[in-house]
Amino acid sequence: MNTISIIGAGSIGSAIAHLLAQAGIPFAIANSRGPASLAALVEELGPTAKAVSASEAAKADLVFLAVNWSKIPSAVQGLGPWDGRIVVDTNNPIEAPAFKAVDLQGQASSAVVASLVPGARVVKAFNHLPPALLAQPSAKGGKRVMFYSGENTAAKAVVAKLIAQLGFAGIDLGGTEQGRLAQFPGGPLPALDLVKFG
Repeated sequence: MNTISIIGAGSIGSAIAHLLAQAGIPFAIANSRGPASLAALVEELGPTAKAVSASEAAKADLVFLAVNWSKIPSAVQGLGPWDGRIVVDTNNPIEAPAFKAVDLQGQASSAVVASLVPGARVVKAFNHLPPALLAQPSAKGGKRVMFYSGENTAAKAVVAKLIAQLGFAGIDLGGTEQGRLAQFPGGPLPALDLVKFG
């Protein structure tokens, strides 16, 4: 199995951590304050979780990037080379707490993230659901839909397998440009809580 890590321990990073822990999948988690600050969270998550530094987290085969938009450049600075590893972009181009949209000069948000992690295979996913829904892949007797997108087919296949393993129904939107559909703000899909039955 691929090694998995999360950079960012806010609401989205923590929700993903709980999903991985519930599925019994080993993973590492890092934040800007260092491993010691994550002791309580790791204890809550259980034996499959491990707190590490950001530089250690970046060495995993699959890295969830789950930090506030404005903090992404500093969060990934100096963490390369990425050497084809998968970075799951869980971010949306908004500034909390005002939720003001960031002007990306016409670019898709994942294209901006990809430029900050050169050499990585970026897959957009885990970004269209709020943390409360992200924590509940099962809903109403079905599986909550998880959209994903990206340019690398092999990387998307790895992420799709993990999405299924966590209990979601994955839907491939296509490439980076198509991923805009699940981007908040602007895309039509973040407003939808879809459940697949059967």
